[in-house]
Amino acid sequence: MLIDLKQVFDVEGEAVPFTHELSLSGIELWGNKPFDQPVHLVGKVENRSGVVLMKYRAFIKMNVMCGRCLKEQRREEEYSFEHVLVLELNDLDNGDFIVVPGAQLELDELATSDILLELPSTVLCRPDCKGLCPVCGCDLNERSCGCSTKQTDPRLEILSKFFE
Repeated sequence: MLIDLKQVFDVEGEAVPFTHELSLSGIELWGNKPFDQPVHLVGKVENRSGVVLMKYRAFIKMNVMCGRCLKEQRREEEYSFEHVLVLELNDLDNGDFIVVPGAQLELDELATSDILLELPSTVLCRPDCKGLCPVCGCDLNERSCGCSTKQTDPRLEILSKFFE
């Protein structure tokens, strides 16, 4: 979605609200494509005393697997983002501002990168998830398997005979 911000940059106090459905269905994360529904974006770009500020919220529904027990789950997340927009920069290495060449903002690119950077690297079904047994693979949240998970490094096994 391309948003024309010429009026916002030129007129102090001007604001442009927006809503947009962003499709992320082609993005693969954690071994699957979690975004089966479009991400709903709601926000506004406004000029406050000559500073153009964009604030928006992203409402996300996604299917993910727990990073420990591999159970699939449906998650709904809401993230808030805020950016200062400028037409040009004097210093090329300044990451505090979003450059909007020609006062045309490409919302899809910006929102996609914001959302992907905000997502956690690992998703858990619950904070105290015990995961899977490394020996037999049973779900330790449902039952205890009794497998011995104590493994000795074969390089150090000779040291265990030292105390015999």
